[in-house]
Amino acid sequence: MKLQQLAIKGWTRVGTRFLPFADAASTDLPLPRLLRLSLFQVSVGMALALLNGTLNRVMIVELAVPAWLVSLMVALPIVFAPLRALVGHKSDNHFSALGWKRVPYIWFGSLMMFGGLAIIPFAVLVLTGQGEGPAWVGHAGAALGFLLLGAGVHTTQTAGLALATDLAPPATRPRVVALLYVSLLLGMVVSSLCFSWLLANFSGTRLVQVVQGAAVVTMLLNAVALWKQEPRRPRGVLAAEPAAPSFRQAWAAFINLPRARRLMWAVGLGTAAFSMQDILLEPYGGQILGLAVGSTSALTALTAWGALAAFMLAARRLQQGADPVRLAAHGALVGLVAFALVIFANPLGMPLVFYTGAVLIGLGGGLFAVCTLTEAMGLDVSTGATTGLGHGIALGAFGAVQATAMGLAVALGGGLRDLVSTLVDHGVLGGALNSPVTGYGVVYNLEILLLFATLVAIGPLVRRDRGAPAAERGHNPKFGLAEFPG
Repeated sequence: MKLQQLAIKGWTRVGTRFLPFADAASTDLPLPRLLRLSLFQVSVGMALALLNGTLNRVMIVELAVPAWLVSLMVALPIVFAPLRALVGHKSDNHFSALGWKRVPYIWFGSLMMFGGLAIIPFAVLVLTGQGEGPAWVGHAGAALGFLLLGAGVHTTQTAGLALATDLAPPATRPRVVALLYVSLLLGMVVSSLCFSWLLANFSGTRLVQVVQGAAVVTMLLNAVALWKQEPRRPRGVLAAEPAAPSFRQAWAAFINLPRARRLMWAVGLGTAAFSMQDILLEPYGGQILGLAVGSTSALTALTAWGALAAFMLAARRLQQGADPVRLAAHGALVGLVAFALVIFANPLGMPLVFYTGAVLIGLGGGLFAVCTLTEAMGLDVSTGATTGLGHGIALGAFGAVQATAMGLAVALGGGLRDLVSTLVDHGVLGGALNSPVTGYGVVYNLEILLLFATLVAIGPLVRRDRGAPAAERGHNPKFGLAEFPG
């Protein structure tokens, strides 16, 4: 008996040491169930890898689609982003005939992702003249496919995060956020590697097979993720539920929460600040610093490693009782240093400074994103003046603000760089600014200004928590990777 107890104790220690998410589990949400639930983030990561990487490159390079048209198509999913708050509200108050509220939204989101992925490859081939039918059918089909994919991603992710918040006790929610964040990253990284391998010998047929195969995998992953996750409520309980508030009432109640409005402003400004350079870093390295294609291609990996380092740092600091808002502010400060290094890399003529800046962009952006999401999940919606206010609308609002700010910032960054470069070419800005670097410099300096604005917006939230114990702030100090090996 004593030997058995020692064995159990030893296994517990091994679990928390080498399984960093073991302490994210709880009695209500055991680890196998939590890992299954995280599969919806894997499917979202796979869709994002297709949108922002594989399809983008294939359409421009292999299929010779104009870059402006590709940018427009890839940006179409952002149209649905502002509706995430509405999706979250509806999932807070919807009950199906089977007694579910979150599951139907995740499932229909999955169906929209499937539909979009099923349409896109055929539409792209018709658009480029490699399929049967007029070109306008290809344009319309591609637009519909990308819209469906975007709507599915936003719906699935919003309702999925809300379901995770419902199932996880408050004490483990920050660690559940950690697991879902890592699942998203793994889905993006692993699927992008698989897509690169599968499309090495490119053909139209292979494109259809790979993208539609991703559609099937999406449905399988989300079906497994949803199996026996949300408890069903009997009809008698549903009949006794109070009338759900309208979206306008719920939104007014949410935005009037003590921390919600300022947090949303900070999320929007910070996300825009870190996202504006997304399509400019590699061209800057090649055009301004004279780096080879292989050298600039490494920037994505460097930024990703910076984001992973941010995650591990947040894990350690939150385990020690740090406040998520304060850590998010630290991420903005890291961003200031990062963009300064990117700017000074040109006059210094030091590519190493540029690479360091790219790593710090990932570090600061990752720290800001993870910590603000943790704060959003911890908002006390129970204090809302309107009944029926749930976590769905909080997470939906966060996702809507983040996705919208990201899309607008990327479009603004590219457009502003091109506009300034055109003015330079025509000599409008004078001799001192007659350089290709001017367009990039304007964007990077604007990002620095946005980061200062982010610090101004988030500052009162940090000061309000200064000196308060973690328990009084409502945050559990443990995050999930606090026991990460090494």
